[in-house]
Amino acid sequence: MSQKRIRDYGLIVGRMETGRRNKITDVPGVLVGHSTIKNETNHTGVTVILPGRDNAFVKKYTAASYVHNGFGKSCGLIQIDELGMLESPIALTNTLNTGLVWDALTEYVIGQCQEENVTVRSFNPVVGECNDASINRIQNRAVNREHVLEAIRCAGEDFAEGDVGAGTGTICYGLKGGIGSASRVLEVEGKNYVIGVLVQSNFGATEDFVLDGRPVGVEILKKKEELEQMASSDLDQGSIMTILATDLPLSSRQLKRIIRRTGVGIARTGAYTGHGSGEVMIGFTTANRIPPAKEGEVVSQTILHEDKINPAFQAAAEAAHEAILNSMVCAGRTVGLEGQIYYSLAEFLPELLG
Repeated sequence: MSQKRIRDYGLIVGRMETGRRNKITDVPGVLVGHSTIKNETNHTGVTVILPGRDNAFVKKYTAASYVHNGFGKSCGLIQIDELGMLESPIALTNTLNTGLVWDALTEYVIGQCQEENVTVRSFNPVVGECNDASINRIQNRAVNREHVLEAIRCAGEDFAEGDVGAGTGTICYGLKGGIGSASRVLEVEGKNYVIGVLVQSNFGATEDFVLDGRPVGVEILKKKEELEQMASSDLDQGSIMTILATDLPLSSRQLKRIIRRTGVGIARTGAYTGHGSGEVMIGFTTANRIPPAKEGEVVSQTILHEDKINPAFQAAAEAAHEAILNSMVCAGRTVGLEGQIYYSLAEFLPELLG
């Protein structure tokens, strides 16, 4: 994609090396697809993260989730926490479409299993959400089965960011939010591994926004005196979904420790995790796949030594931080349901970074 991202403005986040695309899909096998709805009443959509090209239900992924603040309506997290496994694509959408997307994912995986002669007696679809009701007429529940299937069909290694898919109607620090991604590379015993993050940003009070270590939120608020109908956010509310993928050999417990560090990246942008904001993290590794029980009653896994986990913590924090900024600069100016204007961070960057 030829979108202008935060590094194109000269702002380098963190110290670690990025992957080739600087996206979650730098993790080999991971794919991302969107379906976007933009019309007179609805600005919403769905984003799907495929952990690999094969059937996750048959050969599951070691996974973890963490709820930093639970103001949210996600599906599938209880079983991830209990079993430490992911058996589904991960879909992101708006709050009131969670159930419809869950249903579409279920239908998709049942169909996939039928083609492979795999019996499905139970299944754990994973769906995350943010509330986009300021820009999208959320009661219409505009995302349906076909949108989910479209997002899966178009999933690839390169994908758009900003106001697309599940980020079409989201807001971040009173500016336009959306989908953003970033990655970091770390070396273990002479081999390179990737940690990639994708966010659906929809949180933060404008006054709290920090950019390049500077509290620029107050400067942005001053623009309201000049820009008619410019929107802003008074409260830290609205939520952020954070998806982390890696090819590091990790246990579920280690993944939980790592995904918690994406909260450091969120905090670096200024948020304090307000009452009405749901900070939900989901992580998986493409290493340590879990085969069906019929292939053996004992599963062996290789895991990273705990004393060597710090670079993974740093990578998670840096990638989450940069992903949020990418979600904001890639998003275009959007008008809300009441005529308020949500500006893109990109419109203020020349002055803020000048």
